Amino acid sequence: MLLLVSIAYSLTLVIASLITLNGVPSLGSSFDDKIYHIVAYLGLTLLWGLYVKHFKKSQLLYIVCFAAIFLGFMLELLQYFVNPNRTYDTYDLIANSIGAI
Repeated sequence: MLLLVSIAYSLTLVIASLITLNGVPSLGSSFDDKIYHIVAYLGLTLLWGLYVKHFKKSQLLYIVCFAAIFLGFMLELLQYFVNPNRTYDTYDLIANSIGAI
């Protein structure tokens, strides 16, 4: 069950990263976008981390963290190339990495 939830969350994150999002609620700060990135990648890493911990191999947690950071980088690049309404943002990549770590 956790595997399906992790896959569904990952796919949702990929889709949300590549489409134009309108009407995202404001948290009232000037860095709302970065907070959303941190929370999204924290959730991604936690779900996959919970899934792989059952395999009892500690290096898998590092792989999950690295994979989440790599996914964030690839999605930032795809945003730039695929959706003209989205741009590559190094600060988004940093926020993704903070969430993953």
